[in-house]
Amino acid sequence: MDQTYSMIKPEIVAAGDQKIGEILAIIQRAGFRIVNIKMKQLERETVELFYDVHKERPFYGELVDYICSGPVVALHLERESAVVKLRELVGATNPEDAACGTIRDLYGKSLSENAIHASDSVENGLREIGIIFG
Repeated sequence: MDQTYSMIKPEIVAAGDQKIGEILAIIQRAGFRIVNIKMKQLERETVELFYDVHKERPFYGELVDYICSGPVVALHLERESAVVKLRELVGATNPEDAACGTIRDLYGKSLSENAIHASDSVENGLREIGIIFG
């Protein structure tokens, strides 16, 4: 089994338990096992470390502020081909480009408020799990 990380973002958490539950159900129906889950407000230092790979990009500060704006639901997931399968399930970063029925198509508002994070590689997934879950 492969491991990956996902994070339901602040605007979804703010919208309430129903949307969180719907997203979790989609993930579980796709064959993912939730190894660990927690809802938490991430500290700025943690978010800065988490998104360190984007530090030189112009959107870095806005991204950090956004993730720090409210609680998130952190997910340590597993299944075969976890990274690839989760990224297919989540859809394109910009919800306008996301395939019909993907999480970002269904729940994303914009490029910046796109509902959910999914690790882009096995290595980054393990790194992100370590940062968030210790």
